[in-house]
Amino acid sequence: MKATSLSKINWNEIFNTSLTDSHQLQLLMRTFKNYLSLFSALFLLSLGSCAINPVTGKKQLVLMSEAQEIAMGQQSDPEVVAFFGLYEDPELQEFITTKGSEMAAISHRPKLAYEFKIVDSPVINAFALPGGFVYFTRGIMAHFNNEAEFAGVLGHEIGHVTARHSVIQQRNQILGQIGLLAGIILVPELGQFVDPLSQGMQLALLKFGRDAERQSDELGVEYSSQIGYDAREMADFFETLERQQTNTGADEIPPFLSTHPSPVERNATVEVLAQKWQDKSKLTEFEINRDSYLRKIDGLIVGADPKQGFVENSAFYHPVLKIQFPIPTGWQHQNSPQQFQMAPAEGDAVMILTLASGSNLEEAANAILENYGLTLVESKKETINGMPAVLLVGDRLQEQAATLRVLSSVIEFEGNIYSLMGVTDIANFNSYQPLFSKTIRDFKELRDSEKLNRKPDIIKIKTLPNVMSLEAAFRYYGMPAERYEELSLLNGMHLTDQLSKGMLIKLIGK
Repeated sequence: MKATSLSKINWNEIFNTSLTDSHQLQLLMRTFKNYLSLFSALFLLSLGSCAINPVTGKKQLVLMSEAQEIAMGQQSDPEVVAFFGLYEDPELQEFITTKGSEMAAISHRPKLAYEFKIVDSPVINAFALPGGFVYFTRGIMAHFNNEAEFAGVLGHEIGHVTARHSVIQQRNQILGQIGLLAGIILVPELGQFVDPLSQGMQLALLKFGRDAERQSDELGVEYSSQIGYDAREMADFFETLERQQTNTGADEIPPFLSTHPSPVERNATVEVLAQKWQDKSKLTEFEINRDSYLRKIDGLIVGADPKQGFVENSAFYHPVLKIQFPIPTGWQHQNSPQQFQMAPAEGDAVMILTLASGSNLEEAANAILENYGLTLVESKKETINGMPAVLLVGDRLQEQAATLRVLSSVIEFEGNIYSLMGVTDIANFNSYQPLFSKTIRDFKELRDSEKLNRKPDIIKIKTLPNVMSLEAAFRYYGMPAERYEELSLLNGMHLTDQLSKGMLIKLIGK
């Protein structure tokens, strides 16, 4: 469809028409519906095509070729890696690459150039991009308790690729947009200051429907069974994640659990499918490989890594950058490699820390005005806790009227220039300005040696000296009682489970 086909429509004339009677209203709505129908038809004709699904063998409407699908993954992969960072563990990386390549070779799309990566995130998650890019967080690697659990989830994610679920989901989202009035979605203006997710991260966070998740469960069982693993372990891992969801909430649960069937149904289905594959297989034994997997993750970081910045006692600390600043009381916060965000529960203000662009403070201040479309109200140079800085106030204008007001600071420290800004509606600025100003003026160098040298929690694998319960084992090794439940989930067990002499378990240490 040519872009000029829509440019001929005078939308301003249509929507600015003075409606004096019902006839004009009906005419207006009929005209708009005709244009919308024409747009929908042209859109589908220009993008839609039928292809054979590699898994089902059936025709389906897709909006991109395989070459486009691969190109999308190749373009998005660097964005995902930049967002999370790669987790540096050569042995573990070699393990997932070896197993992933082995599984990809027997999948429904063996000719794709698959890539398998561990990303540096504590969240329990695994996801895939179109074209064969598969990612596991260090958080999910920490929660597997054997190779068979890992293989089941690996097969599940490869299944999303082979069945083209990301492509189909994107198609569904595009088709759903057609019915929106002029394609406009109203977003609060404050959101324009928050670093948006890249296209690659939006793809990574796609959620699939129940049918797609069931199909990927089936493929996870099929693929892991074919390379010799006991797929029944996959059901046990899902049970562990259900317990994790109960304890921590849905935000900590991967997308493949967010739309799944009931846990009882899902686990039972996986058990039945696994048994069917084992019954028809020529293999006589299926691997679980518990001890070998646990030894591979000995020393793996669990939870937040302090070197990425951490929050404690209503303050943000970054040991690598050697900076700190307070978080306003009651404000929520979110840390990412790109920016640190804070906002009150009311959602009518936001404060953001990022690295500023520019080789000096003046260039950095001008870049902020330009990047955010601000009109300068006032500006002044200051020294904040021994660091040179520029403070400026700017307005975001819309139709010649100020809608948002920003108090922004650019602060130079040890070769970096930081941007710490507060944003709110101009009507609320006087209320929030003292809080913005206090937070900015309390930005300072981090000198606390304990925080500068804070070490992450790591997994420590121990061999039990005697028969004992899991709770007794934690007590024997001096684990804090308040972490017993967390540790039981990490081990995929219950505190009352009886363990044998010589069994390996996960503990947490420094």
